[in-house]
Amino acid sequence: MLDQGAPPHNGSPAAPPSPGPGARLMRRKPVERLVAEGGQGEGGSLRRSLGLWQLTMISIGATLGTGIFVVLGEAVPKAGPAVTLSFVIAGLTALFSALSYAELAGTIPVSGSSYSYAYATMGELVAWVCGWCLVLEYGVSVAAVAVGWGEYLNELLDGTIGVTIPAALSAPPGDGGVFNLPALIVVLLAMAFLMGGARESARANTIMVVVKIGALVLFCAIGVQGFRSGNYENFMPLGMAGVSAAGATLFFSYIGFDAASTAGEEAKNAQRDLPRAILLSLVIITALYVLVAAVAVGAKPWRHFTDSEAALAQIMREVTGQTFWGTLLAFCAVIAIASVVLTVLYGQTRILFAMSRDGLVPKLFARVHPKTGTPRANTLIVSLFCGVLAAAVPLGQLADATSIGTLFAFALVNVAVVVLRRSRPDMPRTFRVPLSPVLPALGFAFCLWMMGSLSAITWVVFGVWMAVGLVVYFGYGHRRSRLAAPVPSEAK
Repeated sequence: MLDQGAPPHNGSPAAPPSPGPGARLMRRKPVERLVAEGGQGEGGSLRRSLGLWQLTMISIGATLGTGIFVVLGEAVPKAGPAVTLSFVIAGLTALFSALSYAELAGTIPVSGSSYSYAYATMGELVAWVCGWCLVLEYGVSVAAVAVGWGEYLNELLDGTIGVTIPAALSAPPGDGGVFNLPALIVVLLAMAFLMGGARESARANTIMVVVKIGALVLFCAIGVQGFRSGNYENFMPLGMAGVSAAGATLFFSYIGFDAASTAGEEAKNAQRDLPRAILLSLVIITALYVLVAAVAVGAKPWRHFTDSEAALAQIMREVTGQTFWGTLLAFCAVIAIASVVLTVLYGQTRILFAMSRDGLVPKLFARVHPKTGTPRANTLIVSLFCGVLAAAVPLGQLADATSIGTLFAFALVNVAVVVLRRSRPDMPRTFRVPLSPVLPALGFAFCLWMMGSLSAITWVVFGVWMAVGLVVYFGYGHRRSRLAAPVPSEAK
């Protein structure tokens, strides 16, 4: 007798059962597939043209200047003279994560940065959350830095031709203005460079990085002349809570060191050069940050710091009693901050490029222009979004929102290192985190600690951002993911 519950036999093998909802959320993209797809876009491929020097300059360009030129004026009132310790704590937190980034960048040299690392180790849902945090980290930080650029532009205009852009057109709503026109302009200028190609953008960035390092060395040489040891007498006036709160804000100034990892598909020798570029850039950045902060607080009592984004130019003017040096520093800062906008905007477009190639965001973001080898439509959309955001939102809110997104993404990278060590222990690695899993665990713990130091409103903004991201994922990315269907070789 036939089993009434048995399916009819038609000679073909039964189709494998479809994975359940939980399995679909945890599907991982094989490392080999990630690497094989490197550089491939819609209608073209990215070009490998960047060496160790250019990659290091990208990381320095995306990082150096953000905290010193822009956020220092906000961090000092929180920590007092101990802001130098805040920079060290933020730098140490960044170092733990940088070690993890260096290992993963050498193992999985692709453009998606921590998004791709999470995809290979912890599954699609975690990768999406990480990628969504990176959108917050990179996109919002472009806007935040652009806000500070307008402050220094006004300092430069005032010192050279004696005029400034009216407050209504140089500050966002909530900061005494209506629309921050300079912030929009600098984003559009960066967009124009990126449209020309990665190699051309890297050359422009290298020049700007040299200018900004020279400007900070000049500040230290002049600022130390106004150094007063009495400014350090009450070193920690607001206690350790103030130091950690300032450190959480200043972590915003370290977010660029991972920018080299977003250039994985345009590097000539990614596996060798990416780890070196990440670690070398972080060492240079941290040393300069601590030195400049120490000189700044020594030259000006911490209670006299305001929320001005042009704090260094003001100190130069006060120490020398002349407008020339402050004006010169303002000019260098205009160049320096523009390089941050350029390189961070670059990183944002490459992360969206990787997410688009995986099907989680529209294909438009992975479309490559055949002549320049760049994702032009991606660059245009991201630039316009960041420019409008910079013109309409105050700096402080942007900086803290960026910090929490960055810290969350870095925490996931530390976890990803440990997971990949266990799941693929024999995979070739050009760099290995020492004392693993101890150092990745410390990196994870430091990230959580600094997240806890951020304000309640920042957590609310982060929660809302994550909720919106989950809606986008389940409404679009989950169903359109390329992992939802087998690759052609698997389908045969």
